[in-house]
Amino acid sequence: MTGFLFSLTFLLAAPFWALMILLPGWSWTRRIIASPLIALPVVLIYAVLVIPAFGEVLPAVTSPSLGGVRELLGTANGAAAGWAHMIAFDLFVGRWAWLDARARGIPHPVLAPILVLTILLGPLGLAVYLAVRPRWPEALR
Repeated sequence: MTGFLFSLTFLLAAPFWALMILLPGWSWTRRIIASPLIALPVVLIYAVLVIPAFGEVLPAVTSPSLGGVRELLGTANGAAAGWAHMIAFDLFVGRWAWLDARARGIPHPVLAPILVLTILLGPLGLAVYLAVRPRWPEALR
């Protein structure tokens, strides 16, 4: 079951990434990506993995130590939950960057590689987007 949930996690997020990267001008892309609920299926997988282990997870996150986090993530369920956590947040950050870039008029050829970087190495994608973002001040609404 854990292996299936691990595999399902990215499969549920991939269509949204594909819309943002490959079909940014399609009218349905804007409608779909406008909803923060696109991350909800992955969040549900995270919940399925974390809630049964809440007694182990809570101490590790309320009083974190390197050893405690390593132990938590060193199991199949822990790794799958960590993966779902990353995928959910990366998708949410990618969604924010995509919407923000559209509002600012950032050209898609600039944004697309940043979105790919966000999929692969989330915080680095966010850092690059935050570095590029000021070059396009937001248009007045």
